[in-house]
Amino acid sequence: ETNLFEDDIILSETTPYQQITVTRYRDRTRLFLDYSIQFDSLDEYRYHESLVHPAMAQAQRRNRVLILGGGDGMAAREVLRWPDVEAVTLVDLDPRVTTLFRDHPDLSQLNADALSDPRVEIHNTDAWRYVESTSAIYDVIIIDLPDPKNLALSKLYSRQFYGALVERLSAYGSLVTQAGSPLFAREAFWSINATLQASRNPQQPGTGLVTQPYHAYLPSFGDWGFVLASQRAGAAAGHLALPPALEQQLKYRTPEVWQAAQVFDRQSAKLPVAVNSLQSHALVGYYLKGWARWFE
Repeated sequence: ETNLFEDDIILSETTPYQQITVTRYRDRTRLFLDYSIQFDSLDEYRYHESLVHPAMAQAQRRNRVLILGGGDGMAAREVLRWPDVEAVTLVDLDPRVTTLFRDHPDLSQLNADALSDPRVEIHNTDAWRYVESTSAIYDVIIIDLPDPKNLALSKLYSRQFYGALVERLSAYGSLVTQAGSPLFAREAFWSINATLQASRNPQQPGTGLVTQPYHAYLPSFGDWGFVLASQRAGAAAGHLALPPALEQQLKYRTPEVWQAAQVFDRQSAKLPVAVNSLQSHALVGYYLKGWARWFE
């Protein structure tokens, strides 16, 4: 393991779900799951501000928030910046990850002790199983799951899963998912967007969800994409205003950055792709082909 990582290994554990490795160099901490980087404390705020705040700004209310994945607590940290949040449900499969980022003094500091906040309720279970078992309705749903590199993960980016998930979304709520790199895995990114557009819209039967794809640059990951979705036509367009006090707290996100995030260059622009379903799992092929093109 020492040969695999550039920095000092401060924690290495194998759980029933994955290999967890945390490394450190000076004040820089990185998390790896199954040897794939999940965040670098030097720039993670660019990812988490981009993931969380557009959806929070778009929703008409933010009383109840659901986070799928995000066991490191970084997304929860950003959610809790909004003063009207009353309850956050965080669903992450591996209890060791949420325990580490709640109880380890160095790791919990990275998420501002978000996982110890009394408003946060943690469920260590499969995301699909939780969505099917709960009757709760959420104002904002944030999907911070691993990339769809296999069938087990691809199902959580499928039209069927999004159809079940939107049943848990309030009529004026917002849903956002991390969607991989629109540059390195262009077809996969746009397949996620197309899949959300093809998913059932309970508020407008016969139509799909309304989406707004966008992206941000992270030094640790490169160009990274997200898709914002709602049940209301026109809801995702234009400037999504944040409270002025919150806007001043953020390190990365500004109104100008949000506008620029919606623009894609010719190498990452939209192109025709298949919808991802449990029958096709087109997304896995797109994802593996895209990353192989750049890195193999």
